[in-house]
Amino acid sequence: MKLRPLTHKDARACYALFHRTVHGGTGAFYDAAQRAAWAPAQPHSSDAGFETWLETWAERLTAGFSVCATRWGRIRGFFTMGHDGHIDFAYVALEEMGKGTAGRLYEACEAEARRLGLNHMETEASHLARRFFERRGWTVVARQTVIRDSVGIENFRMEKQLTP
Repeated sequence: MKLRPLTHKDARACYALFHRTVHGGTGAFYDAAQRAAWAPAQPHSSDAGFETWLETWAERLTAGFSVCATRWGRIRGFFTMGHDGHIDFAYVALEEMGKGTAGRLYEACEAEARRLGLNHMETEASHLARRFFERRGWTVVARQTVIRDSVGIENFRMEKQLTP
């Protein structure tokens, strides 16, 4: 496995991985309507507005610190973090779960947060991601419901204090 920065060219592959992970890995915690609101189907390249959607998605992925894990040239997971230490995306392919991929991506984010001199990190974690972050010293600040396309999706605001 190799880690490398995300680029705009990775947008389609990352969205496909994000969509597949949400729909295939969170069914124990979220119903079909919640998963559809969280990760809607990717627009088709012939749809009006597709290029704008793709550019917006690519910008969101690469706006801060963004890293992906690859195996055999394919993206197997990705994490994104703002320069304020907020982890926005934290996704790995279903077949990568339990293989250390997410851990390596997370370690890269925490190392970058420390390099930036940040004293804490934060995220909004799903039920599935909550356990991953708790194992790395994160604590739940609040349980909350976010609204996406008029559908409530429960998640957890979490933080980790970074000690020097």
